[in-house]
Amino acid sequence: MLNYFQILILAIIQGACELLPVSSSAHVIAAEKIMGIQNAGSPEMAMLLVMLHTGTMFAVIVYFWNGWRRDYFQSTGQVQWFVIQIIVATVCTLAVGLVLKETIEKVFMRGVPHAAMEDLFNNLPLIASALAVVGVLIIYAGWQEDKAARKTEIQPTDSVWVGLVQGICVPFRGFSRSGATISTGLLLGLPKQKLEEFSFALAVVLTPLAVAREAWRVLKDKATLHESITHMFAPGIVGMVFSFIAGLLALKWLSRWLEGGRWSWFGYYCLAAAAGVLVIHFKFPG
Repeated sequence: MLNYFQILILAIIQGACELLPVSSSAHVIAAEKIMGIQNAGSPEMAMLLVMLHTGTMFAVIVYFWNGWRRDYFQSTGQVQWFVIQIIVATVCTLAVGLVLKETIEKVFMRGVPHAAMEDLFNNLPLIASALAVVGVLIIYAGWQEDKAARKTEIQPTDSVWVGLVQGICVPFRGFSRSGATISTGLLLGLPKQKLEEFSFALAVVLTPLAVAREAWRVLKDKATLHESITHMFAPGIVGMVFSFIAGLLALKWLSRWLEGGRWSWFGYYCLAAAAGVLVIHFKFPG
């Protein structure tokens, strides 16, 4: 059973790192290792993650609502264009994610009983590798952002590329979704403000799917369902509030650095975090 201090730490980490391009899952898993949380895959933890993700989703909606309304909700035509872009990117994400899931489970995990892509989520060396790769991508995009001619609008071909790259993030914890999508947009020459709004609009579409997946894990374990709800509802509400607050602060930080030309700094942090994850792997085995 988690105490309120552990929930507070996880909520702040989830809220901040979910919306910064540094991978929340990598940081949450590392924090669980450090705090000695042994039941990371339990229904109680699944329910807590559902509520923490919900908090960050509301932070995104509150933070970007005025920007979305200004840039995409002024007319029916704008709304339709925005929806088409979101659908194109999301379909590409789901297609890539499904192909990777099948490839991992049927090829790389062939012969493993009840093989599931989720079995990779606690693999710290793999998480460190993903952090390092996305760190290099972020650094490269930061170096190139001033060299690429800036477009004024996001086109369907841009949405395809952003969606495809986002799909790569699905099976690999540590491969930051926002880091990958915003870096891809910078390399494509997309306008920074609209790119940020678009990237997190995609997050709002995908978060309910991730939340539903975690909720299903809780619902499947009927033996502990009632106990999980009883024990985790109040702590989960506290965690959701703190993840919401941390998410808002993180988004302000991200916008300031993105607009201020300091995007590559997040990449350097990812490289340092990758090294840190490896240290945790060897220092806290099992």
